[in-house]
Amino acid sequence: MKPFVLWMTGLPCSGKSTIVRRLQKDIPNLAMLDGDELREWFSPKDFSKAGRDEHNRRVAHLAKLLLRHGVPSVVSLVSPYRENRSSAREIVDAGESFAECYVRCSLAKCEERDVKGMYAKARRGEIKGFTGIDDPYEAPENPDLLVDTESETLEVSSDRVVDFLRSRGLA
Repeated sequence: MKPFVLWMTGLPCSGKSTIVRRLQKDIPNLAMLDGDELREWFSPKDFSKAGRDEHNRRVAHLAKLLLRHGVPSVVSLVSPYRENRSSAREIVDAGESFAECYVRCSLAKCEERDVKGMYAKARRGEIKGFTGIDDPYEAPENPDLLVDTESETLEVSSDRVVDFLRSRGLA
């Protein structure tokens, strides 16, 4: 297996981290770079566009470092702007060892899955700049892989990711 960076993007509660946790059972030594966890200690809690841009850059540099040391990683990050994801691809600079995976799920389904109540808080105005409510999510136009967690089971989505990685000689 070759090291890789799989950049998973999608709305909050679309299933990104859930898929990664399942992948960790199948792929030895797989590092999960979870956006929420990293923000706790790696970036300020600044959800402005500039703050999100900086958080994405920092996570991309961390993914590049892991790749350089032979550690396969999956980034589970909303990454709401196309520009951020393009920048991540450039920063990591890994050619075929970098892939963007769009975890597609409708806003309604994401809200239904939201156990933390973030969407409800955003709708009440308690959280400002929440992606999908009062801040945009720019869906990828040409992702390397698309999984639809609204219509696929966790197992199907995870298996599709593993199949994709194998097709590139990465897993």
